[in-house]
Amino acid sequence: MTDDTTVRPDSGPGAPVLAATGVVKRFPGVVALDDVDVDLRAGEVHTLLGENGAGKSTLASVLCGAYQPEVGTVFRHGRPVELRSPRDGLAHGIAMVHQHFRLVERFTVSENVVLGDPQLGRWLARGAIDDRVASVAETFGLPVDPRARIHDLSVGQRQRVEIVKALYRGADVLLLDDPTADLTPQETEALFVTVRAMTAAGKSVVFISHKLGEVVEISDRVTVMRGGVVTGQVARVDADRHELARLMVGRDIDLDAQQFAAGSPGSPCLIAKGVTVRDGEQTALDAIDLEVRAGEIVGVAGVSGNGQRELADVLAGVLAPTSGVVEVNGQPIRSARAARAAGVAYVPEERLGTGLAPSLTIGENLLLTRRRGALVSRSAARRDAREIIARFEVKAPGPDARCRVLSGGNAQKVLVARELAGDGQAPKVVVASAPTRGLDVGAIEQVRALLDDARRNGAGVLLISEDLDEVLAMADRIVVLYRGRISLEADRASADRGAIGRAMAGIA
Repeated sequence: MTDDTTVRPDSGPGAPVLAATGVVKRFPGVVALDDVDVDLRAGEVHTLLGENGAGKSTLASVLCGAYQPEVGTVFRHGRPVELRSPRDGLAHGIAMVHQHFRLVERFTVSENVVLGDPQLGRWLARGAIDDRVASVAETFGLPVDPRARIHDLSVGQRQRVEIVKALYRGADVLLLDDPTADLTPQETEALFVTVRAMTAAGKSVVFISHKLGEVVEISDRVTVMRGGVVTGQVARVDADRHELARLMVGRDIDLDAQQFAAGSPGSPCLIAKGVTVRDGEQTALDAIDLEVRAGEIVGVAGVSGNGQRELADVLAGVLAPTSGVVEVNGQPIRSARAARAAGVAYVPEERLGTGLAPSLTIGENLLLTRRRGALVSRSAARRDAREIIARFEVKAPGPDARCRVLSGGNAQKVLVARELAGDGQAPKVVVASAPTRGLDVGAIEQVRALLDDARRNGAGVLLISEDLDEVLAMADRIVVLYRGRISLEADRASADRGAIGRAMAGIA
């Protein structure tokens, strides 16, 4: 690191509040950052844009002290700083809001916000702390109830708590890692209002994303990364979606919404009759009747938390319904093993843990769902893994990389490829929950094509997505889930965006 007395040449008025030069960061078998320069100015939203595994989150982790670079210097207000931990970053007013929240679910909002605050004494004046937390939240338009328990909050509300926690600790530089990945369109717009309120108050925001539309809307400047290097930097006034996509992916991408051709449905291959799921006094699914026909895509729209996860798990045999039955081509499905045997491919909402075993390698994860005899060919699995890595451009050192070290988007590529392009056995039914969430434009194109190929090959596809444009583009029929019940059903020709939106909100 540069000596603390060194002052960066551009450290006068209007200089960056945070900068990094010549940053190199390596992990086993991967150069995550290769001689990267970036800077952030006061009151600015500076977006790091790139594909999954491009190095965006790694760079943000260096800027907040979570990672230490092998080479390079971080500057704060023009002076070099050595950040050995996120606590060091916070001491310099830098905080990162991670994609996967770090909250204690049984604690209240206030308890999470003040947890670990060294300025608090032994005895907490709960009312005073609630008031302080509420004041910070209201200042930046972040409506949260200080007394609410985290486990009762939606994804968007939990994100607000993370942001309030950073602001409460005095951060004036916030790094938001893929902040809209799990948000509804309404929650995304609310987040943008919050970001604008923070920058208007002089805060600076690093916004990490791969979504071109939101990048153009929210950013003052955009730094594009690919393969650990910076491929370009543009100001908002010069931002062109097609050029940004080319800098991201390295090739031209058709960004126009693709309307997939309607299928020619056959007989029902997946049927749910009166499916109800209760957990204690909570009803996650309430007497669901649903069918998917061969050669058809049925899209399930809805705001997160309205029964989508439970519906997917029941249809894939992972969760037993409290009442009701599920059949695949006339066979009752009572377990995940029975669903696999009936030809069901499943892309769950939770990619690590449910979809993939994090501690296993890519090759070993491919073996998990193979229809096989007594002998297992690890060499064949490694060969298949190499093919998937090449075909889907998975950023990984090789087939022996453990899935826990992959970025979220690259783990999703492995999961989708295993289920839809894995062992040569065409699925008869595909249950895909948020299959493109967290993916960049190139990968989204590939995944949607795989789902369309499955439909063309005669599979019935149930697509659960919070991306309404995706549902409208791909589905032959659309159903809307609201509080565990189907609040609307329509075919593509008669689907009305306004009616779907109202059904998602529970408005008849």
